[in-house]
Amino acid sequence: MPAVTYELIKTCKQSGARLGRVNTPHGSFETPVFMPVGTQASVKGMSPDELKTIEANIILSNTYHLFLRPGTELVREAGGLHGFMNWDRSILTDSGGFQVFSLSDLRNIKEEGVTFRSHIDGSKKFLSPELSIKAQNDLGADIIMAFDECAPYPCEYDYAKKSMEMTTRWAKRCKEAHQRPHDQALFGIVQGSVYKDLRVESAKQITDLDLPGYAVGGLSVGEPGEVMNEMLEYTVPYLPKDKPRYLMGVGSPDYLIDGAIRGIDMFDCVLPTRIGRNGTIFTSKGRVIIRDAKYARDFSPMDEACDCYACRNFTRAYVRHLFKTGELLGLRLATWHNLRFLIRLMQDVRQAIRDDRLLDFRKETFEKFGYKL
Repeated sequence: MPAVTYELIKTCKQSGARLGRVNTPHGSFETPVFMPVGTQASVKGMSPDELKTIEANIILSNTYHLFLRPGTELVREAGGLHGFMNWDRSILTDSGGFQVFSLSDLRNIKEEGVTFRSHIDGSKKFLSPELSIKAQNDLGADIIMAFDECAPYPCEYDYAKKSMEMTTRWAKRCKEAHQRPHDQALFGIVQGSVYKDLRVESAKQITDLDLPGYAVGGLSVGEPGEVMNEMLEYTVPYLPKDKPRYLMGVGSPDYLIDGAIRGIDMFDCVLPTRIGRNGTIFTSKGRVIIRDAKYARDFSPMDEACDCYACRNFTRAYVRHLFKTGELLGLRLATWHNLRFLIRLMQDVRQAIRDDRLLDFRKETFEKFGYKL
């Protein structure tokens, strides 16, 4: 029995989106789903119990950051990520590939792996497919990711092709190095930048490895939204229908809905926590910058349609006051709300799939947010 399995519950007649369930060693969750990001074994500003109150059933942590500190062997000694951070629901770990390419300077990419300098202290480090998998075996997440190269946007066709082919070779090495297939599911990653033929070829090569699930990587890295959607339309038909599909690094409401319409099951992004800490909140009528002076005497909730702790107990005026005075509670309340907003949005997406009206839901939501239809 695979460590992680996928069950298709229903396909939306209006959009083709799918409602499903992913089963892991630490519980099940319905899809499409948004996964809060706990980069360093902590979702910034949120305790595990608070995450449960907003109905988060899976979170993401990052191998690159935990590899640098405190070290993945220490986490293993603490009982893996679940024991270390006291989280008894599902966890996914990213391989560190994206962070190696986006956070570190002076990186040297070769077939054997990547030499890079730590963004913390500048010390030289090396990460390979084998080391990434060993680190993720130490961390013990339910879902782990193959080590890949995320090509920059834009990039030339030849570079994207070489990068995609190396990602396939690295995925094969990851599969061979994986020591815990009985309780950790290794997902492969499709690359190919914004080139249709490369995306299709990558999907064919990666799915040939017969892994428990597959991710679409290398998108939401600067390309226009319509290009991302186009790449998904090329790629998703080549991914198995009986396994989870994960779009990496996507967290804005429009991208979540459009991704679900194109058959994606899982999403993650630091967006809701990052903008929350800076005083921007999602609401059912669009984004609000809570620091703005016009909210100084606004005694309504951050979002009247939201059921989160922050919206049930505090006003915009109070949250603005917290931000203006540098009180940490302001950052926490905005983060709490933004995460709940996206988790509830995906609950609404799932209900719209059940009701065969996801395209109608998209139109209604985009109009409220002022997105281009």
